Amino acid sequence: MSDFVWTPSTEVIDNANITRLMQRLSFNVDPRHPDQTFKQVRDFVRKTQEDPAAFWDAALRDMEMAWYTEYEKTLDTSKGNAWADWFIGGETNIALNCVDRHVQSERAAELALIAETEDGQVRNYTFAEMAGEVNKVANALKSCGVGKGDTVACYMPMVAEVVFAMLATQKIGAIFIPVFSGYAPPALRERLEDAEVKVLFTADGSMRRGKGFSLKAQADEAVKNLDCIQRVIVYKRIGDDLDCPMFEPRDVWWHEIVNGQKPECETVPVPSLTPALMLYTSGTTGKPKGTVHTHAGCLAQMGKELLYNFDVQDGDRFWWFSDIGWMMGPWEIIGCFMHGVTLIVFEGAPNYPEPDRLWKSVERHGATHLGISPTAVRMLMRAGDEWVDKYPMPSLRVLGSTGEPWDPESYMWFFDKVGKGRLPIINISGGTDIVGCFLAPLPIMPLKACTLQSPGLGMDIDVFDDEGNSVVDEVGYLVCKKPAPSMTRGLWKNEEKYLETYWSKFPNVWNHGDWAKVDREGYWFLFGRADDTMKIAGRRVGPGEIESALIDHDAVSEAAAIGVPDELKGTEVVCFVVLHEGHEETEDLRSELVQTVVNALGKVDRPKDVKFVDDLPKTRSAKILRRLIQKKYLGEENVGDLSSVANPDALEAIGKAR
Repeated sequence: MSDFVWTPSTEVIDNANITRLMQRLSFNVDPRHPDQTFKQVRDFVRKTQEDPAAFWDAALRDMEMAWYTEYEKTLDTSKGNAWADWFIGGETNIALNCVDRHVQSERAAELALIAETEDGQVRNYTFAEMAGEVNKVANALKSCGVGKGDTVACYMPMVAEVVFAMLATQKIGAIFIPVFSGYAPPALRERLEDAEVKVLFTADGSMRRGKGFSLKAQADEAVKNLDCIQRVIVYKRIGDDLDCPMFEPRDVWWHEIVNGQKPECETVPVPSLTPALMLYTSGTTGKPKGTVHTHAGCLAQMGKELLYNFDVQDGDRFWWFSDIGWMMGPWEIIGCFMHGVTLIVFEGAPNYPEPDRLWKSVERHGATHLGISPTAVRMLMRAGDEWVDKYPMPSLRVLGSTGEPWDPESYMWFFDKVGKGRLPIINISGGTDIVGCFLAPLPIMPLKACTLQSPGLGMDIDVFDDEGNSVVDEVGYLVCKKPAPSMTRGLWKNEEKYLETYWSKFPNVWNHGDWAKVDREGYWFLFGRADDTMKIAGRRVGPGEIESALIDHDAVSEAAAIGVPDELKGTEVVCFVVLHEGHEETEDLRSELVQTVVNALGKVDRPKDVKFVDDLPKTRSAKILRRLIQKKYLGEENVGDLSSVANPDALEAIGKAR
């Protein structure tokens, strides 16, 4: 028990939503006996894995999910797991659950949305006010000819209007496609063209570290001569200080087409598996692929995770630091509003204008939940402890993280400095392709450092070796042996690629492409993408293991490890490191870092070289792009699609690394 960094109190266990669900399903939880609770929770998770259909039916009833027509059957796998049908015969809508039902209840006057921009402006909306805005946008879309099954894209900063645009699109039965606002025009165009988008929401511009920049100019270049685009709706974020040409009749200002609309609009009832959301994968291994997610699938998975894993309660204020173009954007919007919880959205950087911006905003808004990526935590660590130590942040009760594996130093800094040693870190992992989690801790179980603790409820995950055998205490492939309602409904216009990507390695089993390990106590850990794995002298090693060893060194802030060809070993390791401020790039430090890896993993994994860089290239969701680093380092001319790179200058610098 000594390796637990956090243990839930009796009060936490007593009041948790997951405790209520377990008791309803005859799993008795007694917080006075932690060992018994531990076993009961493990048994409960296992039961949800053995019979996912029964679990999802019970969970949706516990969540009081709203339906126009109740489903007649929970699950049908007669066409195989890849094409499982869920909630057969049911009709619902995301807007029914996230907007309409709150307006018809005592929640109408409660706070729904807090939206803060980089320059410090804050706008608040009650559920009734938000419903009016959503309805006006829905009517505006209908005036543009948008209807059920049409596609609508959003290329905007994380402002309140993004929330209204998404829920309005889904309200009328259309499909919402969020696109990261930092994408260059070719990447935006590729997605718009592939999805045959009818209407594009954008803004005149946004703010980046105190300076306004144009988004509309990027959008104009992307939609030039694109026949599918019929209307571009432009939100005035910057105003007269920014030149914003409008091309009539295609372009129209948000306030001109939306503000005059009626604040009432009927929600369209749709069958359970009607597409509601399309998210494009990052595209680092080829063209971006459109993953398709349904009304009931999103509500089930996102609602489950917010309620049981993050334990949202009445009066909570939830903030996940995310852009709308990352799946965590739609995830937090739908998950929060399904349960009537206040959502905080934020346009700016977490460390601008000062490194304490994030901590100051947590206290300003009374956030109860804060989610952020390990990469962002490492960035905030560099500023020094004094920036976070002066903020007690007493409103916080749950921390969250996702996006990549943790290293122990950064995890413990997040736990000790942000959580003050008293809050659980709900470290989750899933993906765009399931708009949710395969792994997610429960708040009534103890936590080990860096762990993802438990399988997601109703997610029958396992670790397989190359032959498809289940393994324990050994790194292998993260798989899901039974379907889940939020798994992508194929890939947009590419069923063959869908089957090849997820269902071809192991028969009737979803292969997620991650390396994972479950220890003998049932605690889960991730080690990065399986296709990043290196084989050195016949031994398989994940880059995450090498990177974790490097980050344990006091001088190292971030690290990336790649494999390069070697005649003797087959593969050698080259590492790229970003140093903490105040540490010099010296040959002695380089040798010291090489020895750090040897001490942690053995001589076989000794890096061929350690290179110093100022930054590492990452996706918009803060994942380090090892494959692009490898291609750039090896001098390959065709490095592939770069649309997912958040900081292209860092990629260019790889070839010149010191």
